[in-house]
Amino acid sequence: MEIAAQLPPAPPDTSWRIYFRPSTLPFWLIHAVAIAGVVAVGWSWWGLGLAVLSYFVRMVIVTAAYHRYFSHRSFKTSRVFQFLLALGAQSAAQKGVLWWAAHHRWHHKHSDTSRDVHSAKLTGFLYSHVGWILGSAWDDTDEKAVADLARFPELRWLNRPSIALLPAVALGALCLALGGPFGFVWGFLVSTVLLWHGSFSINSLSHMFGQRRFATEDDSRNNWLLALITTGEGWHNNHHHYQSSANQGFYWWEIDVTFYVLRALQALGLIWELRRPPAETLAQVA
Repeated sequence: MEIAAQLPPAPPDTSWRIYFRPSTLPFWLIHAVAIAGVVAVGWSWWGLGLAVLSYFVRMVIVTAAYHRYFSHRSFKTSRVFQFLLALGAQSAAQKGVLWWAAHHRWHHKHSDTSRDVHSAKLTGFLYSHVGWILGSAWDDTDEKAVADLARFPELRWLNRPSIALLPAVALGALCLALGGPFGFVWGFLVSTVLLWHGSFSINSLSHMFGQRRFATEDDSRNNWLLALITTGEGWHNNHHHYQSSANQGFYWWEIDVTFYVLRALQALGLIWELRRPPAETLAQVA
């Protein structure tokens, strides 16, 4: 089913019911098991360090793959490395790459309008943060919106609902095999919960708090703290001003860890043609 054919009502359903559908049980269960797991294995600075390490490694993959590559095609790579990027991104348990990219492209096309997927301005923090994901209105993938990606059968396969979570399941199994209950709880469960809310904060908080350098038509904002938490995504007003740039921190003082990793991958020959904003674009400040 195409996204355009299943637009939510205006205003969308933001009632409590969407948060507690049967299909949302795994989402809440992982939160509960993560908390119970920490109680069971005990608090540990080593555990927290493991969770933070797993969080930031996967955050870079999410932002580099789901966002900058699959959604905005801000660089080029081989078909093999493209598949590896998709596998790595889906270890975050944020659905398939086609689903993610299609909805994100729709967000940019209709940002902060009544047709937006997640507008904090119009639907409030909670819905823009997680409600739109838990509700049923945006469950399907519009492959026409990502025709450039859907032509690859391996990406369509990864995007299947029955397959999309397998990379995350595999990572959880690896953490359990290598680190036992301690590794599973801190390296996978706690890390995954933190990763979800770190990623989702860009949909919500980056349209609520921060500075607006560029006069975009939406309410996107730059926030240095969110940029640190999300390895560069917090320079959100920059991004909405020039969406296809591989770097979202436009100036040297705007820390963008994901871009630094992309530069390293380019030096290794794994990716190429990183797109950057032209000088005239940077000059168009509000």
